[in-house]
Amino acid sequence: MTLHYGAREEGKWQFDEKNLETLQNMGATVFTQTHALSGVERSFSGKLGGTSRTETIAAVLKSLFGIGFKVAVEITIMAADAGMVPVGDSAEIIAIGGTHSGADVACVIRPGHANSFFDMQIREIIAMPRLK
Repeated sequence: MTLHYGAREEGKWQFDEKNLETLQNMGATVFTQTHALSGVERSFSGKLGGTSRTETIAAVLKSLFGIGFKVAVEITIMAADAGMVPVGDSAEIIAIGGTHSGADVACVIRPGHANSFFDMQIREIIAMPRLK
């Protein structure tokens, strides 16, 4: 999962083409989508001030569990919305999250779509840094 086009600079994609080629040569699927816990909401907050509910969820996840954990949750929603992972009561995936410096979180998640966020479940934390 990558940052969407225009996330940092209008019309630009921030993903390294060499890394894209390496991942694709390994058989990985690289997917680009608007972030589930910001997207249009961030535009409203930037223009009008305040914060949205989805940005609040993102801030709470980052504060309590760390950025990598927030990323793992967010990309699970994005993958579910794109039809890339199964959803439903018996569905489970391993989500891995981190920052530009690498992955630091792995957890077992029951995926949910953005419009059914509360159906999502964190079923197991496999790895997470002690310091956030």
